[in-house]
Amino acid sequence: ILYQRGIYPPESFTRVSKYGLAMVVTADEKLSAYLKNVLDQLAGWLVESQVQKLVVVIANANTDDILERWMFDVYADPPSAHGYVPKVVMSEIQAIMRQITASVSFLPLLNDPCTFDLLVYTDKDVHVPQTWEESDPRLVENSVEVRLRSFTTKVHKVDAMVAYKDPDTTI
Repeated sequence: ILYQRGIYPPESFTRVSKYGLAMVVTADEKLSAYLKNVLDQLAGWLVESQVQKLVVVIANANTDDILERWMFDVYADPPSAHGYVPKVVMSEIQAIMRQITASVSFLPLLNDPCTFDLLVYTDKDVHVPQTWEESDPRLVENSVEVRLRSFTTKVHKVDAMVAYKDPDTTI
């Protein structure tokens, strides 16, 4: 999302093969360290089924106006009789990644410099690192919402959606 939406310059990323797709990952050391910190914590919470939602918020760097909100609702699935099929899970991850990439075609251009924030919605009794802080939901005013493809693993079901500021409205 950070690459596709131009939050960081293209030279901040390198191409890798992951999930059977050509993808880009950050080469920026500070961004990489931040993402590793958040994703390591997120992984632990996911294992314990303590995550309800992950949100990527994109805001105008000058005005802090929320422009986009990428939401990934996470549901813990009861153990499935069908079991974990890596090929199927990989196929579903590929589909959501392709859909995120294709979304650039309908999302408004981000003409101003932007920042991003990650929001993790967890169970109330979860221990949160001291360096983390609570946040408001950072909703998009006058938004258009587009539901993306859902995907399921043996353990979780993820519903994805992007809300973006309607370019035809002004505040």
